[in-house]
Amino acid sequence: MQGFDLQIKILTIGDSSVGKTCLLHRYTSHSFSTSSIPTVGIDFKIMNITVEGKRIKMQCWDTAGQERYRNITANYYRNAQGIMLVYDITSRKSFEAIDNWVEQIQVHAGESVNKILIGNKIDMEDERKISTKEGTELSARYGIDFFETSARDGKNVDEAFYAIAKSVSDRVLAINNKNERKSLLLNNSDSTKGTSASCC
Repeated sequence: MQGFDLQIKILTIGDSSVGKTCLLHRYTSHSFSTSSIPTVGIDFKIMNITVEGKRIKMQCWDTAGQERYRNITANYYRNAQGIMLVYDITSRKSFEAIDNWVEQIQVHAGESVNKILIGNKIDMEDERKISTKEGTELSARYGIDFFETSARDGKNVDEAFYAIAKSVSDRVLAINNKNERKSLLLNNSDSTKGTSASCC
C-alpha cells in the first residue's frame, strides 16, 4: 500500500542566482549554504507533507536559470502541476524576467498549472530594488499568490511551498472527484440499460 494519497510535481523557475536551489534546500533540509553552486540542468528533492488530512508526496524540481539550459528544462514543464516563479528582490533584471518565464509556462505547460510568485532574499533589505507593492501588483496581474521569502533565515519558505502544494492538491483532488462521480454515473447508466423487464 502506498504511503500517500496524492503525488504532485512542483517546478521552481527563474533567472540564475535568484536563490531557487537555496529555497529548495531550506525547505527540504532546513539548511542554507553561502557556497551554493549554480544548478546544472535540473535536480529534484522529495518532501512528504500533509495538507488538510491528505498525505502528499511532493517532487520539488530545481531548474537552471541559464539560457543554455532552457531547452532542457522546457521538457519538465509538461508534467508539472505547480510552478514557483522566483525573482531576487535585489535584482530588477530578475523581476522583469518574470514575464518571459510566464511566457515559457504558457508555451510548455498545461493551462491549468498552478503558479505562485516568490520574491526571494528579503534578508538583504538594504539592497532591495523591488518593492513589496511591485511584487503584489505583478502577482495580481497574473492572478496568483505572492510571497516574499528568505532562504537564508527561512522566512515564509515553508508557507510558500505549502501554499503551492495546497492549490495543486485542491485542484487535482477536485478533478479526481469529478471524474469518479462521472464514472459512477456512467456505470449506473450502463447497469440500468442492461436490465430489461420480464413478462409472463
